[in-house]
This record gives sequence, C-alpha cells and structure tokens, in this order.
Amino acid sequence: MQPIGIVTDSHSGITQKIAKTLGVKVLPMPFYVGEECCYEGLDDTDGTSGVGSAGQVNASEERIPTMSRQEFFEKMAAGMEISTSQPSPASVMELWDEALKEYEQIVYIPISSGLSGSCSTAMMMAQEDDYQGRVHVVDNGRVSVLLYRSVLDALELVQKGYSAEEIKNKLEEFRAKMSIYIAVEDLTYLKKGGRISSTAASLGTILNIKPVLKFDVGTLDVYKKCRGMKKARVEMLLAMKNEMENTFKEFHDRDDIYLLAASSADKETTDSWLSEIREFFPVKEVLYGDLPLGLCCHIGPGGLGIGCSCKII
Repeated sequence: MQPIGIVTDSHSGITQKIAKTLGVKVLPMPFYVGEECCYEGLDDTDGTSGVGSAGQVNASEERIPTMSRQEFFEKMAAGMEISTSQPSPASVMELWDEALKEYEQIVYIPISSGLSGSCSTAMMMAQEDDYQGRVHVVDNGRVSVLLYRSVLDALELVQKGYSAEEIKNKLEEFRAKMSIYIAVEDLTYLKKGGRISSTAASLGTILNIKPVLKFDVGTLDVYKKCRGMKKARVEMLLAMKNEMENTFKEFHDRDDIYLLAASSADKETTDSWLSEIREFFPVKEVLYGDLPLGLCCHIGPGGLGIGCSCKII
C-alpha cells in the first residue's frame, strides 16, 4: 500500500484519462440538463457509461447518462435549463473507500467552498471515524485549471516526502497566491446566474460588451467591461502581466510562477487564444484545461481564461 494518494473532482478539468496518467482519482460531478442528471467527464473513459476504478460512479443495473462537451453546448444553445448539483455523500465516500484500499492516507482537493457546498460537506464527512486522520480535505479556494495546478502541486509535494497533513497545510497556505481572468462571450448565462441584470445583459449585447471576470479565492466578480472580445483578450493579457510583475513580484522574479489558460470556446478560438498568450509571454509554458462544465453553466460557450499560480516553496 502506498502512503499518500491525491483525489480531486471534475471541476478541476482533469479528465478520467488524464487522471490515469497522473495517478490520481477524480470524482465526476453531477449536473442537470432539464430533468436529467448527468456526470461530467464520463464520456472520455472508454465509451461505457460507468467510470470504473477512477471515479466510482458505476452503472451495474442501468446506464449512467453521459454527455460530451459538444452535446452540452448544443443543449445550452437550444435553451435547455442546465444547472449544477453537489455529489451525493455516498458517491464521495465510495471514491474515498476505493482510494483507501490503495493508499494509507488521501488528500482530497475539491472545488472551492466559495463556489460549492460540496467542500464543506466533505470536511464534515472526513471527521467520521472511518476517515478521521486518513482523509485530508483541502479548501484552497480553487476551480478549473487553478485546481488542476493544485493537484500537480500536491503530487510534487508527495514526491518531496511531505505528509498528507503537511500537503493540505501547504496548499491552503498558498490559497491566495493565484489569479485568473475570464472573458465572457455571451451575457445570457451571467444574467441567468444573477450576476448582471436583464437590462444590463440586453444593453451589453447591443453594444457588444464582453465582461472580463476575475476569480479570486472562491469569488467570481466583474473586473472590466470591454467593447468586443478582441479588446477583452488584450485586457486579460495586460491584467495578468500586472499580476505577475507586481502582485506576485517575488515569485515572478525567481521564475516561480505558473501560467495557466482555460476555455469554453471551440477549438479554433481556443488555439488562437493559446497562441496569443504564448506570443505575449514567450518564455512561459502554459498549462491548459477546458473550463469544467460546472463553470460553463455560468460562463456559457466562447469563454476564454488566463491565470497564474505561484510555485509552492
């Protein structure tokens, strides 16, 4: 049995295939399309409805609804009601139980408690006798590619010999050492989520306003309103340059900062955005992840993001 395992959820953007490559486990998060409950990331396993050993959402008696990203956005464009949901405590505990057959202790890194109640629920469950001292739940205020980066950080800390409790503490110590900006193509979904009014959404559409949102330790707020997506992309690049050179100057000067990118746009737009980032920051590698569907419910299609995360030292 290995000493420490890393577990996260699909709000990290880590697919089941990537999870197998990394040697981590990912809990598929549920979402509703109309009345149908689906689970994120099940379509990228092996074509079957269950996740098997990676995700512990099995379908022994009936098929679990699966949905590709393309189908998700098609249904969203068709106006179907889409909403997120917390995983059941049973599904979380089943995944923990599976992981604890392989590892003495696990570090569970879920979506930020500021965006979902699932993190707080997991913290309460970790106090039960079967898990106390064996499951260490991290709340470092992250989602999407920032959460992906946290998983990679945790794996590096395991390799360096840190204990599970020390890894949890390190990740939470660096919770504020990150930032991400997301430009929104369609205001419809911000309106549905109550972040902007119907009047503002209608006027913004007429004026071609593309808001840039800033994600900061569990909150998602409007940072700037731009006329057109081209302008929004430039503003995000400049904002990220400022973050790295000023807010995180100490880490930037030591080259101890990671550059991140995310997207809910089509492949052509995403590739163009990644090329623009690499041209603006020519010496930086870029960790890319698709915006998870749970976040896409609020961002909509066509969203583009750029972020940074400081190296844990």
